[in-house]
Amino acid sequence: MAEPRILVLGAGPAGAATAIGLRRLGYPVTVVSDWRRFAAVEGISQRVLEGLRHAGLAGALAEAAVPATRQVRWNGQHMQLNQECLLDRQRFDLALRDDLLRAGVSVLQGRVREVLPGYEVRLEDGQRLHGEFLVEARGRQAPLAGDRLRGPETVSLLNLWQGEPGAPASAVQSLEDGWAWMARLADGRCYWQVTLDAQGLPGKAALPDYCAARRRASALVAELFGRRAAEPAQVHARSSTAILAGECVGDDWLRVGDAAMAVDPLSGNGIFQSLSSALQAPVVINTLLRRPGHAALAKQFHQQRIEQLFLRFARIGRDFYGQELERAGQPFWARRRAWPDAQPLHLAADWAQVQVARRPVLRDGWVDEAEVVVTADQPLGVWHVQGVALAPVVSELKAGRGEGHALRGLTQGQRGMVMRWLGEQGYR
Repeated sequence: MAEPRILVLGAGPAGAATAIGLRRLGYPVTVVSDWRRFAAVEGISQRVLEGLRHAGLAGALAEAAVPATRQVRWNGQHMQLNQECLLDRQRFDLALRDDLLRAGVSVLQGRVREVLPGYEVRLEDGQRLHGEFLVEARGRQAPLAGDRLRGPETVSLLNLWQGEPGAPASAVQSLEDGWAWMARLADGRCYWQVTLDAQGLPGKAALPDYCAARRRASALVAELFGRRAAEPAQVHARSSTAILAGECVGDDWLRVGDAAMAVDPLSGNGIFQSLSSALQAPVVINTLLRRPGHAALAKQFHQQRIEQLFLRFARIGRDFYGQELERAGQPFWARRRAWPDAQPLHLAADWAQVQVARRPVLRDGWVDEAEVVVTADQPLGVWHVQGVALAPVVSELKAGRGEGHALRGLTQGQRGMVMRWLGEQGYR
């Protein structure tokens, strides 16, 4: 019996990682993507590089490792951090396409016009595709089926111009009504992006002059870019509102990356969160298609983890906004330092609240169910720590049978590791 054909709409990091994971499982996969039409650069962390490596995106990884010195001006302080990696998105996206082709994924360039029932996908050039399973990975361009959670309306204005070649560098600074991130590549390409409230901005035609005036008011911009930064430049406006989609998975469809949850760029985790949601997706899809009896578990697993990831990254962004104390009373900052909630990023350990429960887990390439340990900080549960199942240990301790009984059969190294983990949960 032929495997169902899977269509992936979007070839960003999330779509590419999902497609390659599915191809490794033997599925025929076609990726449809309208490649990025404007230049952009992003700052990424070491975690992103590790995620790309884990996803099998070696070509994209090679384009993502341009180190740059970084300045931070935040809360009245001026800091020189070690480095961040600058990523040229156009070259990165082309490398993603090449990674897909090397993995045996069919890649089709085109803009999706509509998706009809039965997953007939029509492109603007008239082409039609059919699939039995659909992965929505078009990022913020994907149609939303209702928001579950939406942050303050935010827009980012990306400015691009050509400057003088020099050492790669980047910087971030807080402003009265927002914040700006900027970078210069070795060949002199310059990028400045300001993130603001979506309301009250001038019309499209006035944006170049508006942004140029803001750049002229920044000493940091002059220091990083020189005189050319004062001139009007090409501007691209794009939404940066944090959005959690309502439903992210069904029996024959699934959302990944920004199509499932788009985070505020201040969290600094855009590509990382896209990869985080995508790396689990092939296993979820594999379970939906080949083990329909576990479909409910698979859908629960994906939906809960998307929601948990979104809240985690939203709280990271909230805490970054909260560090800007000098502007705490300004409307832009006040809206974001209290959203999405007041819950700490990490909850205090409480052994009394630790419990064993059955939850969906990933086991041998499938979504299955197992006993896990649920803690205040890990509400979806922890199954193993470096290969040691935790639920049997916690069950024995909760039953009062003692450490010797609970840890029997473990090596001395495993005992020490488990005891450290238990201590972090408030045990003893």
